Amino acid sequence: MAIDHVIFVTGAGSGIGLASAEAILAAGGSVIAADRDDSALDALKARHGERLYCAVLDITDEAAIARAMDDGMAALGPLGGVVNSAGTGCDIPALETDSALFRQILDINVTGNFIVAREAASRMQDGGSIVNITSVSGISGNAGRAAYGASKGGMDALTRILAVEWAGLGVRVNAVAPGPIDTPLARQVHSAAVREQWCAMVPMGRYGTPEEVTRAVLFLLDTVQSSYVTGQTICVDGGFTITGLRPAVKAA
Repeated sequence: MAIDHVIFVTGAGSGIGLASAEAILAAGGSVIAADRDDSALDALKARHGERLYCAVLDITDEAAIARAMDDGMAALGPLGGVVNSAGTGCDIPALETDSALFRQILDINVTGNFIVAREAASRMQDGGSIVNITSVSGISGNAGRAAYGASKGGMDALTRILAVEWAGLGVRVNAVAPGPIDTPLARQVHSAAVREQWCAMVPMGRYGTPEEVTRAVLFLLDTVQSSYVTGQTICVDGGFTITGLRPAVKAA
């Protein structure tokens, strides 16, 4: 798939955000890469100097988001898309989740991504595509994900609402909901026992890779391939969300 416009990518320093930024560049697009980690953005810049503008920011900072978009557009051209990949999470039982942590996760994962989407849509003169990275935890009742799952479910709902509101502007809004993906965040919060449980519940029996998620992201950013797709959440999860009774394993 070919990308011929400027894409604003949050969380571009690692994981799915980084994989998305690099895939967009490889497909011919330009990237405004945003992340809180300046060293990660420096490393990205060292690998991909052209068609790349980097901005160190927090996605809950409205002024910083607006400034990064304006400066990036001045350097690269009109904005045509967004990958909302920045986020945070935790694996804590609901009874042990304090309200401050709950609010923090909602503020980053829902409010921050809303700010990015709103600022982008207001600047897309010729329409565009916004892709929100959500999670299967916003669809399934995964234990330990009270705050994280609520935030990702909120993003899925926000995706549908914005798709309806902005269709007349020519702005499509969709979501990609990854299952267990081998990212730095997953390696940080998933214990060996949790990883074993995920692999047992995923029909394909493994974690996915960030690159497997970016193929769905590129499809949704492509103005030809997905021109009539909006308001959808595409699960990239190895079959986790659709699993019912599974075949018994036959003895060798």
